Amino acid sequence: MLTSPSPEGSLDPRQTPDADSASVPPSPPRDGRYMMMVISGLLALGLGIGAAALPVPYVIESAGPTFNTLGKDGDKPVISITGRESFPANGNLDLTTVVMTGGPKTPATIFDVFRAWLDPSKAIYPEELIYPKGTTAEQTVQQGEIAMETSQENAVAAALRELEIPFEQRLNVAGLSDPSPSAGKIQEGDRLISINGKAITSMSVVQAELAAGAGSPVVVGLDRKGTAVSETITPTKNQADRYVLGVLLASDFTFPFDVSISLDNVGGPSAGMMFALGIVDNLTPGDLTGGKHVAGTGTITADGAVGPIGGIAQKMIGARQKGATMFLAPASNCADVVGHVPDGLQVVKVETLADATSAVERLGAGQDTGSLPTCTNN
Repeated sequence: MLTSPSPEGSLDPRQTPDADSASVPPSPPRDGRYMMMVISGLLALGLGIGAAALPVPYVIESAGPTFNTLGKDGDKPVISITGRESFPANGNLDLTTVVMTGGPKTPATIFDVFRAWLDPSKAIYPEELIYPKGTTAEQTVQQGEIAMETSQENAVAAALRELEIPFEQRLNVAGLSDPSPSAGKIQEGDRLISINGKAITSMSVVQAELAAGAGSPVVVGLDRKGTAVSETITPTKNQADRYVLGVLLASDFTFPFDVSISLDNVGGPSAGMMFALGIVDNLTPGDLTGGKHVAGTGTITADGAVGPIGGIAQKMIGARQKGATMFLAPASNCADVVGHVPDGLQVVKVETLADATSAVERLGAGQDTGSLPTCTNN
């Protein structure tokens, strides 16, 4: 039997439809406009990815690792003492660190900043607040190494002074401030010997004499290339409202025994106080901590004064994550501490190495630490 053709648009009853025909998109027009759209889209995507990978002028601070100054870094003790009896200690006196993303060494991208913005444990700062304009990666590393070396020397001096172990400290003039009341009188390379007839055995002697004189002229005895020189200088006040000679000083120490500090890949001055505490514990019979877990941060001077540091909120987070229950914070960092203390961490504010030592001793002896000074909004 013959059949007639099916009308246009209708289905011949002898044909079987393709089950996937409804999901197949129409073929794109094969002309120049379509290709231009594809190329433009790919270019926009590439530019977006490239822009996101470009460095942005921000620095991100994150909690870094902690290091027990009573323990080891790798296979080496963080603190080792030769030439004098020492007492290996238990417990933890952790120095804390921050990881910096951004700046000359490790530039941050917009993706890094966006992720940090979503993470309350991290802090974001404009790059110029952390690194002076024009600072290179090499300069950053070098400055960190110098600051670390200086902090270690100061830590040894502060610990020995705390334990009343004699040592020799010489104050050498590294330069003059601008302006300086000592201009034309004190020269770079001079060594400070005395002030108003009192032997200069530490920076505190100079500071005490200037404060007592309240701006009156002082007589400074100097060693200038082996020649004794005497100059009368009228001190001025600095921005901290203290009387100063306007000289930049570098300390030169002679210790009665050797204290070696081994810590790789950590720079800056902020470990000074915890180094000093570790040295005190190593030179003292028994355990200063009583086996407890203490962490902290702060610069240290040879006279034992504890100074402020950066990234303290992130350092407290890192300390608590590693199990610390007490954190020693510089009093001058209290504004950065309030409102950022992790649960379970007692923060004790300290101004001197003596304050820090006393707090750890009290904790280690099992005494009540609730009355120790802390940071408040007042």
